[in-house]
Amino acid sequence: MRLRLGIPKGSLQDATIQLFARAGFNVYISSRSYFPTIDDPEIECMLIRAQEMTRYVCEGVLDAGLTGLDWVAEHKLGRDSHTCVASLADLVYSKQSFGKVRWVLAAPEDSRFKSPADFAGATIATELVQVTRTYFEKLKVPVKKVEFSWGATEVKPPILADGIVEATETGSTLRANRLSILDTVLESNTQLIVNNEAMADSWKKTKIDNIALLLRAAIEAHGRVGLMLNVRRKDLEKILALLPALQRPTISSLSDEEWVAVNTIIEERTVRDLIPKVKAAGGQGIVEYPLNKIVV
Repeated sequence: MRLRLGIPKGSLQDATIQLFARAGFNVYISSRSYFPTIDDPEIECMLIRAQEMTRYVCEGVLDAGLTGLDWVAEHKLGRDSHTCVASLADLVYSKQSFGKVRWVLAAPEDSRFKSPADFAGATIATELVQVTRTYFEKLKVPVKKVEFSWGATEVKPPILADGIVEATETGSTLRANRLSILDTVLESNTQLIVNNEAMADSWKKTKIDNIALLLRAAIEAHGRVGLMLNVRRKDLEKILALLPALQRPTISSLSDEEWVAVNTIIEERTVRDLIPKVKAAGGQGIVEYPLNKIVV
């Protein structure tokens, strides 16, 4: 038996492959094939656009896949809220960072559009059509039309559309095209989604649960490192006062009763300031080491 897993093709592809590598799965992609190889004989991978992933998982073509919360919402709204998939893991990573993506309403800087209410009778271009329609309906703003954009959405105002709803991480592309962000329509991050029928199969459920565990552990480890050191017992409290920890530092006795070993997990960005302080407080044999996974 094999698990059919969808890998998002496009902007999320490289970040997803890197995440799987940290989780312990090496995925190899060929430019000539939509079927990547993976060093787990129980998994069969397929490259699918994130926009289509929910559909194929829902239909059972795939048992599980990774896609954005935005495309899950778009799919459900287009199917009258019919639910045939479940989100098993909330994975906060994107193509540029380990943060969320925002779908924002934007319009030209020098236009009359300064708030969502100003778009009554206007045309909006977006890839996220159903979500955008629902957004304006909830605000009771009667837009003229929400039309599908095939790409390069940011260049369409003011000639081809009055405003756009577009995904952004930093807003730099929108600013470069002299567009102002007026509101956030939706925040999105990557989800590991599963077919409900696949989850009813005990073997597939166990396999998917294990993948979810390892992916979450890889996300948890991002930006963190391990730190271990030796310190005299009399200086231990001074060291502990300096150390932030995921939970509590692990303290172990050494063969010399006057000394203990301290092991902890800290944010990598704090290391350069922390190590000199730890050294000054009596820490010795200080070792920083990388982390691939943290299971909490």
